Amino acid sequence: MSMIVMSDPRVAAIPVHECGEPLVDVRTGRIPLLVDDRRSDPAGAFAHLRERVRDQLVAAQDRLPDGLRLLVVEGYRPLALQTEYFERYSRRLRGEHPGWSVQQVRDAASRYVSPPEIAPHSAGAAVDLTLVSADGRELDMGTAMNATPEASDGACFAGARNITAAAKANRAVLTSVLTDAGLQPYPFEWWHFSLGDRYWALIKGQPAALYGPTTWPRT
Repeated sequence: MSMIVMSDPRVAAIPVHECGEPLVDVRTGRIPLLVDDRRSDPAGAFAHLRERVRDQLVAAQDRLPDGLRLLVVEGYRPLALQTEYFERYSRRLRGEHPGWSVQQVRDAASRYVSPPEIAPHSAGAAVDLTLVSADGRELDMGTAMNATPEASDGACFAGARNITAAAKANRAVLTSVLTDAGLQPYPFEWWHFSLGDRYWALIKGQPAALYGPTTWPRT
């Protein structure tokens, strides 16, 4: 079950019992998290997550070895932007693989970009993040964040073997603290973790997701 893609029908079949929890800015609060600006938007949506997700990230950071911090790159992603990402990548795959069926394109695309209707980023339930040292230097994680399966020869997959021992060790640290805090890793992207979304509910055996797609700003 660990290699289920986002387009798997079992993910979409999970019901959503929206709990109404607010989106909060992870740069604020009792312990602000470090946020990178590579996915920034004028409204600052990228720096927001559901409150429980933010709190569990803070708990995960407390478990890190001395001298390391989490670096949040992207949290909430508006549905329109998620749709743009998914359609753009799907078009690229169709061009590169003209013989693929519609379902093959969808499955391949969803290894890297979630289908809009179930996207955990658009629910404020998912975060893309990495590790940095005390001086802000990003640790070696084997690939750049958002590396595609094609460009990285699969090294973007969480369990990839074609990366250095140091990168494997760094990924293990990141995954360990986040899973201990209740977040679910996505096996096709070492940087992506979620909590309370449909994918999390399926893997964790929960009857329903806590968060569904939400608007920005949440009202």
